[in-house]
Amino acid sequence: MTPPNTNNLEVAATRSAYYADKPVYEASGASGGSAYYIAKRWMDVALSFLGLLFLSPLFVALAVLIKLEDPRGAVFFSQTRIGKDGKPFRMYKFRSMVSNAEELLGELLKRNEIRGAMFKMKDDPRITRVGRFIRKTSIDELPQLWNVLKGDMSLVGPRPPLPREVEEYTEYDRQRLAVVPGCTGLWQVSGRNDVGFAEMVELDLQYIGKKSLWMDIKILLKTVWVVLFPNSAY
Repeated sequence: MTPPNTNNLEVAATRSAYYADKPVYEASGASGGSAYYIAKRWMDVALSFLGLLFLSPLFVALAVLIKLEDPRGAVFFSQTRIGKDGKPFRMYKFRSMVSNAEELLGELLKRNEIRGAMFKMKDDPRITRVGRFIRKTSIDELPQLWNVLKGDMSLVGPRPPLPREVEEYTEYDRQRLAVVPGCTGLWQVSGRNDVGFAEMVELDLQYIGKKSLWMDIKILLKTVWVVLFPNSAY
């Protein structure tokens, strides 16, 4: 028996329920042996180090702009995220919201614009003017190069979720935690905020099942295009 072959969000959610006891990651025999992981880690270390080195002037300029707009807040924002095998770590970003953004979140959860265990809101009132620009261009994500250098993250992989999001995961959804999370992935280059949670999970499991160094390189190249010509990021 096979589930319906359609693409809308409701059917994607139905597929998640259908496969709840059939782990795609284990059943598919995900590709990528030890040589892949060694090469992937070397690429992560080399590119993240070079990125931090060459982008340091941009980091300084952004720090000044962020402080000028909101002197009370910090330049960087750190948040607990869930990594490989459910291990928590601190993920870093440039601060793009007002300094009390977390306190205001509870009032906004009912206005979530994405179905599933994830919060997104296009006109989020907590975002600053500088923050809107750096989120649109994904510049706010650049400090995660430090997470990559440390080994908490990879350049390519599923985005690391928040603990409260993981609490809502089904066993099927938890399969996306089987690999090291990434700064970019199939979700980001496939529509990002135009892609719902259930579809994001499907894209992550597709990546896990087919991952290879060449696939990582293609995703990185597509990410450069998305950053240069931003579309649905917010």
